[in-house]
Amino acid sequence: MSHFGGELKAMIEVRAPAALVQRACPESPNAAARGIIAAMARIVFTSQLRRFTEVPELNVPAATLRAALEAAFALNPRLRSYVLDDQGHLRANVVAFIDGRRCTDRVALDDTLRPDSEVYVLQALSGG
Repeated sequence: MSHFGGELKAMIEVRAPAALVQRACPESPNAAARGIIAAMARIVFTSQLRRFTEVPELNVPAATLRAALEAAFALNPRLRSYVLDDQGHLRANVVAFIDGRRCTDRVALDDTLRPDSEVYVLQALSGG
């Protein structure tokens, strides 16, 4: 994953635990503290997912939902299996909202993001 380091530092503003930033950008252990560049689409994973793994909150220069998710997965590869199934589609119990609207393509994840888009990824809750 170290091959992402320079590109990631140049493209993503991270609000993530230092351990995640160090894995993504090993040559810069204080990258998060310095405020990594770019303010574009914001992606947030809700607290339900935080119970299982570390989830970054970040701003990415992504044009699609898939690209934004891939940036998050670059910081924490374990997150991928909680969000996507083995076919690379959103899991049945996960939903993504882009600017307050549910994503329309759960398979290709090619919903378009604007530079100021806000993406929220939620894991459905069930019970009685």
